[in-house]
Amino acid sequence: MSLLLGTTITVSSNHWMMAWTGLEINTLAIIPLISKSHHPRAIEAATKYFLTQAAASTLLLFSSMTNAWFTGQWDITQLTHPTSCLLLTTAVSIKLGLTPFHLWFPEVLQGSSMTTGLLLATLMKFPSTALLILTSPSLNPTLLTTMAIASAALGGWMGLNQTQIRKVLAFSSISHLGWMTIILLYNPKLTLLTFYLYCLMTSAIFLALNTTKITNLATMMTAWTKIPPLTTTLMLALLSLAGLPPLTGFLPKWLIIQELTKQEMTPVATTIALLSLLGLFFYLRLAYCATITLPPNSSNHMKHWQTNKSVHILITTLISLSVLLLPLSPMIFTTT
Repeated sequence: MSLLLGTTITVSSNHWMMAWTGLEINTLAIIPLISKSHHPRAIEAATKYFLTQAAASTLLLFSSMTNAWFTGQWDITQLTHPTSCLLLTTAVSIKLGLTPFHLWFPEVLQGSSMTTGLLLATLMKFPSTALLILTSPSLNPTLLTTMAIASAALGGWMGLNQTQIRKVLAFSSISHLGWMTIILLYNPKLTLLTFYLYCLMTSAIFLALNTTKITNLATMMTAWTKIPPLTTTLMLALLSLAGLPPLTGFLPKWLIIQELTKQEMTPVATTIALLSLLGLFFYLRLAYCATITLPPNSSNHMKHWQTNKSVHILITTLISLSVLLLPLSPMIFTTT
């Protein structure tokens, strides 16, 4: 309830103090969820999360106070002072985990459970993304483009040698944030659309992994024998997240490259399109481990034949949307 309250307050506020209050409620609400398991790694993740988010909140408050000091405006859309804009970009980048402020995110995600990881990768990013969209006209385009390309590159490179699934998904999130940020100044609606579709595909993957109890590549290789249909559809959701046509994940990448080309930013569009190939490699590796690799002998762990039916219906719906939404692109063209 506190998570939903904090998100709603931040997204619907006009005043910087209200936005900051919402972000603080969010931070304080997620910490017990991260540290719930009482494992040393979970406690470490909660501490890291608290310290980084507290630093980001302080910077955000300092940015809004500086802007109010020089311009007399507390309105979120009236952020005009250059120093305030720079401080806000830094604060929101730390909140989201954009490069070069990304190092906390994979560690925190690795120390959390799958369900908490899903919240961290989706819902917790929504208030910060909303603030970025509201202040986008005032932000520095060169800085945002540089950070976006760095995020796409680093999210791809760092994900290549990971064996833990949650860390792979964390670097995937950093890479997708790069795609959202690069188009922010030119078409904020497209940033929001990319975020929504990313949340949809990530939710499907996290829930499927949580059902099959997959945490790393080794357990993923033996998951095929548990629930073959779910593992097959998990492969499709992973390829959709990679952005392969004709799946849903191709839609935001296609629209972003089209918009960048319209804005005469063809070199930037080419660079970020090539960097997405890095992400495609590790998604393909996950898909390969999930479906094509069969274990040489039966695994020794318990088989989960009976699973929660209501969760299965949710996963089925999310994976279907993650795979089949591309034909709706004409309707999205008319709305954006």
